[in-house]
Amino acid sequence: MTAPSVKLLAFPNAGELTLSIRAKALVFSDPLSQALLRQIERLAPSEATVLITGETGTGKELLARHIHEQSSRHGPFIAVNCGAFSENLVESELFGHESGAFTGAQQARAGWFEAADGGTLFLDEVGDMPLALQVKLLRVLQERQVVRLGSRKPIPVDVRLVAATNVDLERAVDAGNFRHDLYYRLAVAPVALAPLRERRGDILPLVDYFIDVYRRRLGLGTVDVSPQAEQALLGHDWPGNIRELENVVHYALIMCRRQTIDVADLRLSGRPPLPGSGGGIRPTGDEDPLAGLENALACLIGSDRENLHDTVNRLLITQAFSHCQGNQVRTAKRLGISRYTLRADLKRLGLIEPHRETAEQP
Repeated sequence: MTAPSVKLLAFPNAGELTLSIRAKALVFSDPLSQALLRQIERLAPSEATVLITGETGTGKELLARHIHEQSSRHGPFIAVNCGAFSENLVESELFGHESGAFTGAQQARAGWFEAADGGTLFLDEVGDMPLALQVKLLRVLQERQVVRLGSRKPIPVDVRLVAATNVDLERAVDAGNFRHDLYYRLAVAPVALAPLRERRGDILPLVDYFIDVYRRRLGLGTVDVSPQAEQALLGHDWPGNIRELENVVHYALIMCRRQTIDVADLRLSGRPPLPGSGGGIRPTGDEDPLAGLENALACLIGSDRENLHDTVNRLLITQAFSHCQGNQVRTAKRLGISRYTLRADLKRLGLIEPHRETAEQP
């Protein structure tokens, strides 16, 4: 388990969440992470707008939540993924609308700015926001009031904004894809969240955390990690960051035997699973992935693993959804199923949340 002295951030309902495109935990064991923690805890009590930059899967939303929790704000923390909304819906979602403002608007509805009144609004993937909407967001930040679609009445809002992006906004400004005045308004307090490969001191504490989460779900006892597996984990570059590490740990717990995760159980990108004991996939002579999968399934069926159908189905859906960067259309196409079938599976597995799914409604 993670040492008591190591600061750990996780979602309030982390035990109920399954794999998704988000990082589910942050630890501050590496010196780089400890310096970051000191920075954000100095920023948190202020009212400064914060811009968090970092690669996908590094834990930007968890950092934003911690800023809110360490502030003096008593209102809610609202997280909105700007990249999840279609261009014709995003303005209504952010600023609200009145009844009859557009086709299908049968009743008035408050936007996310109003919902976050007195608290913090976290705008993830703000770099994907359309230029036309950037103008309106800038106006809200300047005037501290919103105007719903179909209305002329301004509504005052008391909201602290924390934005995040994996896009180089300075380059986007130079390319004309992002307004320079909005960039400077957002970047009052810039925070850079380093990728996992640059803070390797966080890797093993995160491994301990995810082992504890998934061994409980799988009904396992204490699980150890061999020294060889630890070295492989520390030596991996983690292009998918924390969410990739979560996938690797989950898979390793399913495949390991004798309550020990070995190198053969690790499915690290860019390296095929190694042959040997421990339940890992054993490559065939021609390295056929289906043959390796058949071998792995045979090992699982011959084991005492319970709820095998649900476990394999969960792995298939979560791996495909992660591979397709959380895009439902691409995931359904890759799996060869309808989007509605996929949506039902994603809901059942908890991979889509109500406010994120809303963006994909017609």
